[in-house]
Amino acid sequence: MRRKDREMNQSFAYEIVDKCEYAVLSMILKDGKPYCVPLTIVRINNFIYFHSAKSGQKIEALNENKNVCISCVGETNRLKYEFTTEYESAVVFGIASEVLKDAEKIVALKALCERHTPLNMSKFNEAIEKSLSRTGVWKIEIKEITGKRKKYDKKGEEMKFGRMEK
Repeated sequence: MRRKDREMNQSFAYEIVDKCEYAVLSMILKDGKPYCVPLTIVRINNFIYFHSAKSGQKIEALNENKNVCISCVGETNRLKYEFTTEYESAVVFGIASEVLKDAEKIVALKALCERHTPLNMSKFNEAIEKSLSRTGVWKIEIKEITGKRKKYDKKGEEMKFGRMEK
């Protein structure tokens, strides 16, 4: 990380993963080209889960190279009268693998739905019955995670080195 003065602790980085609306998964295609795609995610312990179709460019890339990177963005604030933006982010490096056991797939899908569509959980079991067999679920084992933030306190001073406002 170039801007070490904006680095946050690992706990902060996990908070960003847990609250981001979506994340961007970066991979390398078979021909060596970079490829990224936005995902809805959920973290369970040291794994990030996402659902997917069972085929396509993303699946081909994941099967070819399991090393991935995920970028998560938390809260942002474009300052109206400055040439800057307050932000918080996390970057995760990890190893992707397909979830093959139905029990783990259901746990992951339930956690995803509870996080992203909590008002629709009454229909979860019905949806699982209809679509579990055709839904792919992947997990990424977190190998490295970093967090970064640019934020100003009430006095207008940037809070560096993980300083929190009191």
